[in-house]
Amino acid sequence: LPPQTWTNSINQANKMALLAWAKETGIDLVQINGQRRYGGPPPGWVGGPPPAGTEVFIGKLPQDVYENALIPLFQSVGKLYEFRLMMTFSGLNRGFAYAKYSNRRGAKEAIAAFNNFEVREGCAIVVCKSTEKCELSVDGLATSVSRRELEAVLRQVTDGVLSVTLYASPCQKRAQLAVLKYSSHQAAAMAKKTLMEGNMRLGGVEMRVDWLNPDLKQKLQSCKEKPSSSRVQGGKCLGVPKQAPLSPVLRNVLDRLNTLCRRQYLGTPLFLTKCVQANPNGWLRFWCRVVIPGCPVPFSGFTWVRQDGPGRSGHEEAKVAVALQVLRMLGESL
Repeated sequence: LPPQTWTNSINQANKMALLAWAKETGIDLVQINGQRRYGGPPPGWVGGPPPAGTEVFIGKLPQDVYENALIPLFQSVGKLYEFRLMMTFSGLNRGFAYAKYSNRRGAKEAIAAFNNFEVREGCAIVVCKSTEKCELSVDGLATSVSRRELEAVLRQVTDGVLSVTLYASPCQKRAQLAVLKYSSHQAAAMAKKTLMEGNMRLGGVEMRVDWLNPDLKQKLQSCKEKPSSSRVQGGKCLGVPKQAPLSPVLRNVLDRLNTLCRRQYLGTPLFLTKCVQANPNGWLRFWCRVVIPGCPVPFSGFTWVRQDGPGRSGHEEAKVAVALQVLRMLGESL
């Protein structure tokens, strides 16, 4: 079956029931970047968002259950401000959701009523207080990257950035670790998803994105923030996998783009690549985006590449393909 037909055929009866329920109730569901959302704020809401402690995490959901079953259930114990169901590309849910209530009492009632509740026979769900984390750690940044440059790039690809702080990486030599603070747990979660799925690299170095660990946060707070213009050296970290080095031809293309951007004072290019299709004959289709701080609009598009040698995922080849296109668009003769 063609991909679209295959996707539409999955869980079709429940999808039709969801559409009928949404039409009957007038509830508006909006899907953005892998999550489907109701409210935030809901119709008729007056004032700002609810305080911290009003959101619950819902886990172990059957993947074919949708909002037509979940929203009425969770609304039965309190007024919902927002409900977010995490979705897959096929249209199934990812097994978890978040419900934010208008007050803390609603969240407590939901935990008391629905933790270990069977949404269907033999399917007990987990409902607990949402951690509402707002900080991410990004380890492996090149030492040449400044705080201002990183913040400018992040504001182009994520929403809700409040602050960016740079430290010497405790795990990688000649690398930096950034602590990113976002305006909400939802903004931080969406940023984490974007940066991880985009295979984010800045200055040619692969980075690891994760929630900020409390122990790491305490350790960093005892250290000085790294001045944005200086270079640092971190300690050793065992077990960090190394990728095979780029061939001279591939490295030349990326170096030419970096040199051009530096010469024109545009900043260091940021590459986001995501494999969206793999063919049996070895061809991979990638979605690519290149964000250059000095360019108002990112360069985006799709490209086909082949894996070149063992230990490669195709991301490097995709980066080179899109770098060639960007060089042409910037007027560089090849």
